Amino acid sequence: MNLLKKELTNISQSVWQNGYEAIIFVSATLFFVLARYHPIQNEWLSSIIYFAVLPILVILFLLRKNPLDFGLGLGNVRVWGFYVLIIVLASAAILYAASYDRTLQDYYQVDNFKLSSYFLTSLLSLSAQEFIYRGFLLFGLRGKFKEGAIFIQMIPFALLHLAKPELETLSTIITGVLFGYVAYRGKSYWPALIIHLFINVFFISLVNYK
Repeated sequence: MNLLKKELTNISQSVWQNGYEAIIFVSATLFFVLARYHPIQNEWLSSIIYFAVLPILVILFLLRKNPLDFGLGLGNVRVWGFYVLIIVLASAAILYAASYDRTLQDYYQVDNFKLSSYFLTSLLSLSAQEFIYRGFLLFGLRGKFKEGAIFIQMIPFALLHLAKPELETLSTIITGVLFGYVAYRGKSYWPALIIHLFINVFFISLVNYK
């Protein structure tokens, strides 16, 4: 009985001492699960609710912090602007080569593809999705884990791509770390969003306009 009491005390102390991080881990995991099993109307709206609105509410009312401190501010534009330019140029060549992969072509070819519609829905979806990875998780955990937060946020990012082609899922291990690093160095989630949006729109356009 004393041993059980001691263990329960240790658990409660551990949760208390890591309460800030526990809130971030638990709430982010909850939002991923809810988005998977209880999607709201369509992907972009579901992403906005689960990956942006709810995390911001957690920041305001549970963590009692300013959402701008979670990557929503512009950060150091001079730093991340350089990274965005280099990565966009390099990724364009890689994406062009990848667009010839039959598996990716079969997955991403869309009937009656409209670039304007795809760009708008991608902008809405990715704005929210990038926030929970490169905003809520990255900047919420950097105080305790420092650069380690870059690798932590990469894990759910890669896992949520498991239903997609293998080549793309494997690439998210690299891009997840890269996006996280650029956001961390630039002190903003915006560069990750810009790069991710470019990759998606550019690649889908290559596949559907060939």
